[in-house]
Amino acid sequence: MAESDWDTVTVLRRRRAAPRAHSAPSLSPQAILAAQRRGEDVETSKKWAAGQNKQHFITKNTAKLDRETEELHHDRVSLEVGKVIQQGRQSKGLTQKDLATKINEKPQVIADYESGRAIPNNQVMGKIERAIGLKLRGKDIGKPLETGPKGK
Repeated sequence: MAESDWDTVTVLRRRRAAPRAHSAPSLSPQAILAAQRRGEDVETSKKWAAGQNKQHFITKNTAKLDRETEELHHDRVSLEVGKVIQQGRQSKGLTQKDLATKINEKPQVIADYESGRAIPNNQVMGKIERAIGLKLRGKDIGKPLETGPKGK
C-alpha cells in the first residue's frame, strides 16, 4: 500500500469534439433545424403521455385481472319477465310509450325490459308491476298483483 500516493492528482482532458444531437437532450427547435440543415443525424423522441398523472407499470392487481378466466357480467331481466310485461301491457291496451309515460321512464327502458336486455332495477320493476297489475319478481311471476291497504 505504500505505492499509492494520495496527494498526486492526474487530470486527463480530451479535445472537445463537435456536440452530438443526442448528447444534449433539450435542444431548442432552432438548433434542431440547424443541425438538420447541416445534414447531421438528429434523434428525436416524443414523450408518451407526458405531463399526465398516470402510472404505466403493471401492478399485482392488473396481472391478477389478466389471469382471471371467469367472465364477469351483470344479470339481465329474464325473457319470461319480458313476456309477462309485454302481455300485461297489451292486456291493458298500452303501447310501450304509454307505459313508459305512466311510470315516468323512457320508452327505451320498457323496450329493454321486454327484450331482456335491461339490468333489473327494483324501483322500475315495482312501477311496472303496479302499472300492469302483475307480479314480476319472486316465484309468482305473472300472477295478479294483490293490492291491499298500505299499513304502517
